[in-house]
Amino acid sequence: MSIQLATSLATPEIGWTTQADVIVVGSGIAGLTAALRLRRRVPRVLLVTKTVLDSGSTRWAQGGIAAALAPEDSPAEHLDDTLVAGVGLCDTSAVRALVTEGPARVRELVALGANFDRTPDGEIALTREGGHHRDRIAHAGGDATGAEISRALIAALEAVRDDPGIEVLEHALVLDVLTSGGKACGVTLHVIGEGSRDGVGAALGRAVVLATGGIGQVFQSSTNPREATGDGIAAALRAGAEVADLEFVQFHPTVLWLGQNARGQQPLISEAVRGEGALLVDTNGVRFMPGVHEMAELAPRDVVAKAIVRQMAATGASHVYLDARHLGRDFFRRRFPTIVNALAGHRFDPAEDLIPVAPAQHYHSGGIRVDAVGRSSLPGLYAAGECSCTGVHGANRLASNSLLEGLVFAHRIADDVSTRVASGELTQVEPAVRPGPVGLLPATARTRIQRAASWGPGVIRTAAGLEKATQDLARLSSGAPVDIPEGAHKLDVTHGTAEWETMNLHTVATALTRSASLREETRGGHYREDFPSASENWLGRLVSRVNPDGELETRFEPLGSTS
Repeated sequence: MSIQLATSLATPEIGWTTQADVIVVGSGIAGLTAALRLRRRVPRVLLVTKTVLDSGSTRWAQGGIAAALAPEDSPAEHLDDTLVAGVGLCDTSAVRALVTEGPARVRELVALGANFDRTPDGEIALTREGGHHRDRIAHAGGDATGAEISRALIAALEAVRDDPGIEVLEHALVLDVLTSGGKACGVTLHVIGEGSRDGVGAALGRAVVLATGGIGQVFQSSTNPREATGDGIAAALRAGAEVADLEFVQFHPTVLWLGQNARGQQPLISEAVRGEGALLVDTNGVRFMPGVHEMAELAPRDVVAKAIVRQMAATGASHVYLDARHLGRDFFRRRFPTIVNALAGHRFDPAEDLIPVAPAQHYHSGGIRVDAVGRSSLPGLYAAGECSCTGVHGANRLASNSLLEGLVFAHRIADDVSTRVASGELTQVEPAVRPGPVGLLPATARTRIQRAASWGPGVIRTAAGLEKATQDLARLSSGAPVDIPEGAHKLDVTHGTAEWETMNLHTVATALTRSASLREETRGGHYREDFPSASENWLGRLVSRVNPDGELETRFEPLGSTS
């Protein structure tokens, strides 16, 4: 079945233009790290963020950041745990870079001002999470690690706000990656409400770094913030860049269950709670994880999530329980203050109550395909953080590796970009009109997209469910490409942030569903009920791109292949 997608969004005419050497999109750990390092190495950096600087996914990270910081630990052991979690699909060289460079990058965060929790003798306190065989998770504020890292990076950025070499543009939604002659040369932006420029404009640059975060709002229930609408992946697809591993979606096992009709961002009950000894029981009070995996509640997340779904089906329940009562009120409040406050808002006391939980979308292991220094298949376009696919995570992310990945690879991107800018390899070119269909969807289509994604490429996938999702999404897209006269690139139609986000959600959901349909096996974050076992025939990745005519092309690339 041929699948058509837009190659650009329908927008008003560009009303303003700005220019920088490098444009960084996103203000999580990856975007902030890249922008701060680039500021010292290229003449001018423009940092663009969708709302305000601290609104990204980083600030919601409770679990921590993983690195081999303890004397008894080693990068080799961290590498082994990561490869096991990735179920055969990790890029070993990328993982080696992550675990080898990671400790130094974390110590640089400390030097920058990040305050991690300490032991009585002053060392960084380390804990353990699912899939790790060593205590190597650094935390801040108990369960507020992401917020503290974000605070430190933003403070460093605020300290150089007056530097003419860097500009921060808030409340700006990136629409499309601009291209010319097969390379990226900037982005189009819509400044929302409180921004310093009005309406749609263009930011031109020698290089573009996308660090736009996750895809959570593709699904009905997610731990991701409401801004996580897959903007970077969708824009990269429209520009013709390759994406990979889209089918590997991590559903966090323990998300507070708020009822069948709950939508949007749901409160996360960190894996660290299980790391401290909380147990999973079904609605009959029966503990079930010891019979599933040798690490019981600390098994990799995909194992725990699938076990919960199976137990829910066996008991006819819509959730299970997390039992943390034996940890005690004082310990829980000291170790997990953020979670305690979130639970209190829903009238749960973990010292007294069983906590109802169920899996919800949490992290996306796939994204814009990049190499060891963050370069995408589209020259001049880089990607870092959750919107990228470095190969580090393979089929399933090891707990707390995500913050480290954003940190390490943003650092690598900054070094590569600055070297290429200095050598003159990256030059500024004028954007050209891109051929292919122009797209727009009404905001009212969002709930239908989320329903299709949740019941198609959700936790448990089947051929029938994926085919229905494909058809439902195709019916929506039949009205998406806007029919415009040849040579025209923009259209005066009703559009705005909600419509553009909806189009991005549709693009990502469609490409994700295609990959999930093609992979006929179960591996990591991809569970096919009709193909419940892993297959040697699928040791490789599915790589997709949108061709100039708007057709979604997907190929299978065996491990080790460079085709």
